[in-house]
Amino acid sequence: MIQKKELSILQEKDILVASIDIGTNSTHLLIAEINLDLKTFSIKFTDKSTTRLGEIDEEGNLTEESIQRVFKTLKRFKDYCDSNGVSQTITAATSAVREAPNGLNFINRVQSELGIQIELISGSEEARLIYLGVLSGMALEDEPCVIIDIGGGSTELILADKKDAIALTSSRVGAVRLKNDFLDSETFNNKRLDFLKTFIQGSLEPSVGKIKRKLQREKKVTMIATSGTAISLGNLILTELGQPKQKMHGYKFKRESLKNVLGKLIKMSSAEIKKIPSLSERRAEIIIPGALILDASMDMLDFNELTISERALREGLVVDWMLRKGIIKNEFNIQSNIRKTTIVHQARKFGVDQERSEKVTNFAFQIYDQTKNIFYSNTDAKAKEILWAACHLYTCGKFVNVSSYHKHSWYLIKNCELLGYSQSERNIIASVARYHRKTLPKKRHDSWQSLTSKEDKTLVLEMSLILRIAASLDQRPNNFISSINIELQNNILLIQLLPFNSNQELLLEKWNLELCNNVIKELKNLQLKIV
Repeated sequence: MIQKKELSILQEKDILVASIDIGTNSTHLLIAEINLDLKTFSIKFTDKSTTRLGEIDEEGNLTEESIQRVFKTLKRFKDYCDSNGVSQTITAATSAVREAPNGLNFINRVQSELGIQIELISGSEEARLIYLGVLSGMALEDEPCVIIDIGGGSTELILADKKDAIALTSSRVGAVRLKNDFLDSETFNNKRLDFLKTFIQGSLEPSVGKIKRKLQREKKVTMIATSGTAISLGNLILTELGQPKQKMHGYKFKRESLKNVLGKLIKMSSAEIKKIPSLSERRAEIIIPGALILDASMDMLDFNELTISERALREGLVVDWMLRKGIIKNEFNIQSNIRKTTIVHQARKFGVDQERSEKVTNFAFQIYDQTKNIFYSNTDAKAKEILWAACHLYTCGKFVNVSSYHKHSWYLIKNCELLGYSQSERNIIASVARYHRKTLPKKRHDSWQSLTSKEDKTLVLEMSLILRIAASLDQRPNNFISSINIELQNNILLIQLLPFNSNQELLLEKWNLELCNNVIKELKNLQLKIV
């Protein structure tokens, strides 16, 4: 169900949606105008600030200086959005925030001080969103392509075609990371250059290996490069070749041209590079490590040419929002079902009994539909989506050990790759599974501490209670329960279990349901009575 505010937004013909990308090197803003009739969007405004959030301290924490740079930029972006009629803002944080020990604290500060909610996305989810962004701006036809996005802290390599992303990878090697770790001197020598090339190749090897295993070279394969690094190198190559200035989106260049430009950059001092007209001062500082990553990727994947895409993560966030709201249904049909697909994939991976999980989902939805304002008051569709995902994964911990499987389920869900879900949503699903049985949350629990807001914790308590009751009724391989009726009389919660066969007493189910009484009493101050 779409909330009233979102419903009013979607009833308009054209709406403005903003996406903010908090990266390791820069913080970007994009405002897209979405035409609901044509189900397309056009980019109306872009802005960025080189915030260098990846400049961390010795312990790997985001520094206060870099945090304040981001805060200043986000305040400006928020003011612009508020002043220009933006209906929805989606904000994502990537490598720098997800790796920093104080990354969660940063997200909470932004939420409390600026009122901006940040989705912390994984490397693979970042790759998926980049793919959506590229797909929205380029015709990929039927042949596969390899997409590369070189960020400040990570490099994403994606194998995809117009129908689906075939392989999504992320490596912890980026232009800012290389500069901070290894490039503290003014000049290069052969020994330093050889070391950097070897380091980059080693960092990229797992991603390149995955791409190669799925790549069918008998088909025509193209390479697409996104990000500021690729666009800056494209402009340098354009100048080097004496070609007239042009838009970078769709511009092609050869690896030979990249190597020529890289060779000249390596021989230049930092001061000389900063004087290049097409490079900002901050981009000049990281252009060489970025070029080395791009050259190594082309070499390892055996590409002699690539095409630049100016669309990437920010546009992908807009496309993903349109998919979630059902605005796009046909062209991106496979991607619109990514949440369901990834849950089913993980359930199969961990050997979850699909029939029993569907049975529990049916029980849970019957309970959910009858307990509004009893167990929960939030009518956001997100709650039911979370419940659905938890119902399909709550027993995955049995893959590790049947004993205390709910704790193993929490760990597996929290750490497995759930495409289409933010880290916050993944933590919520994992915690619903964690607290569907045994004790209620305690402050010392890692699973409870991983939840970033009061709203998330409330959602976990509400949905885990529903799952607890539904799971307690799953006592046999076959389903003996026809329907569940729930009624509240004063402070007594009446639950009636109707069997398919009137001769079935459902003693197992009733006995297990009775075990939920104490939790219902503690959480909702209600007395359970089974009819």
